[in-house]
Amino acid sequence: MAQALTPKGEATRGRIVAGAAAEVRDRGVDEVRLEDVMARTGTSKGQLFHYFPGGKEELLLAVAQHEADQVLVDQQPLLGELTSWPAWQAWRDRVVQRYRDQGEHCPLGALLGPAVRRTPATRAVVTGLMRRWQGAIADGIRHMQSTKDIAAEVDADRAAAAMLAGIQGGVLLLLNTGRTDHLEAALDLALDALRGTARP
Repeated sequence: MAQALTPKGEATRGRIVAGAAAEVRDRGVDEVRLEDVMARTGTSKGQLFHYFPGGKEELLLAVAQHEADQVLVDQQPLLGELTSWPAWQAWRDRVVQRYRDQGEHCPLGALLGPAVRRTPATRAVVTGLMRRWQGAIADGIRHMQSTKDIAAEVDADRAAAAMLAGIQGGVLLLLNTGRTDHLEAALDLALDALRGTARP
């Protein structure tokens, strides 16, 4: 069982992960060297291996979790406040802008590429991200059901899953085409469908 870290230890570990994440963004995952991470974060080899005894592989897994968390952080506070149609529209715009800014390079996708995605640890990172993201969307749908802006018979979890699948498909197409058209269409049609369930 991993030993609990002190606040200072947590801060040091977080600094190493953030520095490694910056290295991945600057150089690409294949070019990241532990020496560069140490230089960037002002940590020694002993410190790095104290927090990441598994070396580069363990550090990159922590970076993948960091990047997964950042996906949701970048959508806040809007993702947690889906309480009106203007709020949903603002969140939709934030999602599109986030991926437009990111462009054709996806740090999380690079870290969890086909060669490593099948490992239980990396699969858990993706699964955890999608579970939290879908849950937040479903919570927003349930709130709108409580105000009768979305029909009560809508399955909130299933609708959230479909919306998230549309987002992921749109992001995949963005990575291959450089265009956000498909992402925008997926979100717009999903929101239109939800709006259409409310009875006048």
